[in-house]
Amino acid sequence: MLTLTLSSMAHGGSALGRHDGRPVFVPFGIPGETVRVRIVQDKGSYLRAELVEVLELSPERVAPRCKHFMRCGGCQWQHMTYAAQLAYKQRVVAEQFARIGGLPDANVLPVFAAPDPWDYRTHVTLRLNEDGRPGFIATDSQTVMPIEECHIIRPEIRAALDTPLPRGRQVRVQAGSSGAAVAFVMKALPDDDAGGSSDSQRAFEYVINGRTLRCTAGGFFQVNLPQAARLVDLVLERLALSGTERVLDLYSGVGLFTVFLAAAAREVLAVEIFAPAVRDAEYNLSAFDNVALYVGKIEAVLPALPGPFDAAVVDPPRTGMDNAALKALVDAAPGRIVYVSCDPATLARDAKKLVAAGYALASVQPIDMFPQTFHIESVALFERS
Repeated sequence: MLTLTLSSMAHGGSALGRHDGRPVFVPFGIPGETVRVRIVQDKGSYLRAELVEVLELSPERVAPRCKHFMRCGGCQWQHMTYAAQLAYKQRVVAEQFARIGGLPDANVLPVFAAPDPWDYRTHVTLRLNEDGRPGFIATDSQTVMPIEECHIIRPEIRAALDTPLPRGRQVRVQAGSSGAAVAFVMKALPDDDAGGSSDSQRAFEYVINGRTLRCTAGGFFQVNLPQAARLVDLVLERLALSGTERVLDLYSGVGLFTVFLAAAAREVLAVEIFAPAVRDAEYNLSAFDNVALYVGKIEAVLPALPGPFDAAVVDPPRTGMDNAALKALVDAAPGRIVYVSCDPATLARDAKKLVAAGYALASVQPIDMFPQTFHIESVALFERS
């Protein structure tokens, strides 16, 4: 056993202490607390520990709402006040930009809070254990832990926990804006040989800032609809379009940003590799004649598109932009880039490359898309120097 004083919050959700000069990562701790921990992994340059006892409580500690907390892997921060969660997310983003991006003076703004930090998820992936009971992967990253309650998913999805689910070992449950329809989309794991029904052809409608967007069940859409609306507003504010611009929308998906860009710009060129999402985008953009949709990789499509481009919106997956895609973006030379990210580490990495290529980082606006978890959405604005 070790006794530590925790000093900061690390990206990934653990509080950080030190032992013999080495960092010790402690899940469910809070900076400022004195804790007793048990070392569970020695990684050489750092240690991982489990929390055994809190000897000195932080005033930011609260009782978690969910009885599964600390065993279920879905949430990491229910033990903190919501104000503390927001403050630590801002600090984590700033730390990632300083450490990974080499940008210690990055203008990281206070986090936009969610209007409701509970009951917000519109879709969730459930695993089924050997008894067919739905659950989430436990904190050991292996075990399927059956759940009887969950306070971050929407009530109509929560009701699905008591509904017979399709056979298989992984099922996605999804709901639209109205909350009336819930689909069960079976996603078999590689070693599955399960049948069962799937609603993978069902389309959901999501209403964002007065516009209705279709997303086929199983496709990607932001999980937090009020914050998705805020996200669109942030992107448009940073672009400050006058109606004369040619805008790139990269990783455009079903057109969440595209529909709003089309209403504000002269022309929008959208690139997405996932063909089903492009089919949804075609439907969502049918009222516009100033949008061109392209299916393919950024690095393959973008060099063939005629410039110049006034601005670009990029919303890559958690892994960020690969080198070829980022090079294609830099070569296209848009005057302004708005980068939407769900991982501050890969955002900071790509920010370093964009700055080296001649762009200046104007601001980073975190937005809390995922309350009660360590995950952080951010909108970064880059301008050509």
